[in-house]
Amino acid sequence: MVCSVWSEFMNTFPILLGALCVYALAYRYYSAFIAAKALALDDRRTTPAHLCADGHNYVASPKWVLFGHHFAAIAGAGPLVGPTLAAQFGFAPGFLWILVGGVLAGCVQDFTVLVASVRHRGRSLADIARTEISPFAGLVTMVAVLFILLVTLAGLGIVVVNALSNSPWGVFTIGMTIPIAILMGWWMFKSHAGRIMVTGPSIFGVVLLFASVIAGHWVAESGVAAALSFTPHQITILMAIYGLVASVLPVWLLLEPRDYLSTYVKLGTIIVLIIGVFVVHPNIQFPNFTQFVQGGGPIIKGKLFPFLFVTIACGAISGFHSLVSSGTTPKMLDKECDARFIGYGAMIAESMVGVLALIAACSLYPGDYFAINTTPAVFSRLGMSTVNLDIFSGEVGEKLAGRTGGAVSLAVGMAQIFKGLPGMARLMGYWYHYAIMFEALFILTTIDTGTRVARYVLQELMGKVHKPFGNSVWLLGNLITSFVVVLGWGYLIYTGSISTLWPLFGTGNQLLATIALAVSTTFLINMGKQKYALITALPMCFVGVTTVTAGVLSIKNIFWPLTVKPGQVFTGYLDSVLMTIFIAGVILVVFDAALRWIKTLSGAPAPQDAFGPPLTTAGEVKMGCC
Repeated sequence: MVCSVWSEFMNTFPILLGALCVYALAYRYYSAFIAAKALALDDRRTTPAHLCADGHNYVASPKWVLFGHHFAAIAGAGPLVGPTLAAQFGFAPGFLWILVGGVLAGCVQDFTVLVASVRHRGRSLADIARTEISPFAGLVTMVAVLFILLVTLAGLGIVVVNALSNSPWGVFTIGMTIPIAILMGWWMFKSHAGRIMVTGPSIFGVVLLFASVIAGHWVAESGVAAALSFTPHQITILMAIYGLVASVLPVWLLLEPRDYLSTYVKLGTIIVLIIGVFVVHPNIQFPNFTQFVQGGGPIIKGKLFPFLFVTIACGAISGFHSLVSSGTTPKMLDKECDARFIGYGAMIAESMVGVLALIAACSLYPGDYFAINTTPAVFSRLGMSTVNLDIFSGEVGEKLAGRTGGAVSLAVGMAQIFKGLPGMARLMGYWYHYAIMFEALFILTTIDTGTRVARYVLQELMGKVHKPFGNSVWLLGNLITSFVVVLGWGYLIYTGSISTLWPLFGTGNQLLATIALAVSTTFLINMGKQKYALITALPMCFVGVTTVTAGVLSIKNIFWPLTVKPGQVFTGYLDSVLMTIFIAGVILVVFDAALRWIKTLSGAPAPQDAFGPPLTTAGEVKMGCC
């Protein structure tokens, strides 16, 4: 038996329609309430993009352009793979957490951190913590951010490894995006002095990208296929080399054009997938709850509580987003009221990606799903049989069984929906490899951006010991710090698996979200908005409790047992130590923040420069929803 409680097959049409209505209502009313009452957004405040304009980092940008950049930066593997893996527990738990957690926790975190950073002239989360809470909290946050970033990049990277290993079609398509992005970068920024070209490079990039997907079919059947078939370890090494190069190259040459190109693919695919669900409206083949809610599942070993909330690490809330919201985005915000559309709105788009990923995964028969996401030995013990897996394998031209990690099963689910569109019945193979490319673009955009962010954090830390490292244009310093960062996440991928890395990534990511919400709560209290502090404090408490619980159980049941297994002793100790550092960091920051809340609420003055230096002379401006 696959589950203990089967539900009647559910049609996806009303499910998706209901989710869209919830997102629309949350954005229209809840985000407007936060903007007007808790944050008091006002376009008369001068944003850092104008106040500190330098033409390099601080550049005022139209809100739609900035929305695209922000969404491309935050949208990684989490909203795709997390819901897919969490399907093990059934459809209902993941769907409710993505929907409710998204609008009440994830969107709120991204929005409030973005505004806090804007009020602090675009400074980082660690800098805001140092100002709002204490220098100690700022230092702990900086160290926690660095370690969590390394684990996050490893967790995202292993998904790419599992998806592209022994897949010449996928390797060719993803490999082609690199020269395409470089050509786009040169065309956009260097072909005409003093002008940025957009239309021509955009058409060029999108056309070549789709041509690469189509050409990959012939490449995979040619004599070149053997040269493009790599083992997981080889994919890891190639990805590490890419991360190192992308971190050091000028941002306009690879990262920025790749972000721009991927935004078209990401948003376009989401729209087509929504249309596909409405047209095809496949049934949910999974039950609402499976027998694995009590633990013992073949993919996620723990119980639904608390492991659902760290498995779905981005679709509902993601600490990584707080680094983007306090990174490049606040430096480019044209008007303060644009923060609502970009901060809250982009997270709604990511949450929708999570819902679509869950629908795509749960539209597969459970036997097919588990055959893909477990090894043959594990699947043979589940007492299940496949339904359409052999047909799918023949249509896509690859063996699908045992391709763990979530990426392959998600691609099959997406391709199955696309295949149902009029005229697409014979294009399953193309849609599958397009979906693989779509997922890898999502993830690689986050990996190269995340590597660069981690490099900045490491340079800031090392700059306190040797000052030249603090200079972000010092080439040798860039190479050394980038190499250390890449070596860190590359080692974790090389020696880990999805069953060990994903809990480490998910827990660390959610602990970072707890820190971000603690900083946001302090920001509101210091600003005199105590009565609205529950907006961030309640999500902080829920995410903190569930994540610390998951962290402790992961050490006890997943990581520490590895210390007695031959060949995995060091990995077991390393993962246990990293998780301990994460938990200790969040407890220290939250405790220090709570002390700050008590002082402020007891009448003590807020720290100097708390909630940012005043940008207007008339004091706080009362306003309506923006």
